[in-house]
Amino acid sequence: MNRSYSPIIIGCDHAAFNLKKILIDYLKKKEIKIKDAGTFNEDSVDYPNIAAKVASAVSEKKYEKGILMCGTGIGMSIAANRFSGVRAALCNNLFSAEMSRRHNNSNLLVMGGRVIGDILAIEILNKWLATPFERGRHQKRIEIFDAVIR
Repeated sequence: MNRSYSPIIIGCDHAAFNLKKILIDYLKKKEIKIKDAGTFNEDSVDYPNIAAKVASAVSEKKYEKGILMCGTGIGMSIAANRFSGVRAALCNNLFSAEMSRRHNNSNLLVMGGRVIGDILAIEILNKWLATPFERGRHQKRIEIFDAVIR
């Protein structure tokens, strides 16, 4: 059974450019529509600008989910989480990807292109996409995030 996914916005800096290309190809094979927010080559760029494009689109609800990547994922996470309603989660392993969705309803997946390999990145992406938000007691915590971060 094919699951239908909303379009996803994706962006990276120069350090994760090759990983972004791999993930875009993979998502297209799964028939998931992608908006590529850059960068479009391996020339050095300032990652906060790419993070702002992706995070603002998620914040403004133009996209339900997004993906960001840089060398470690740390800079993109910091930049993206400055936007209201964005819950960017740095996930360099399967457990973090699952729990970021299950308990935190993350809407922006962040990975480190120099930290993880291609196969693990695809597995993390799949786990993140397939894991639902549990709601319940976790919903209250999301509401606290939203009340505090405005």
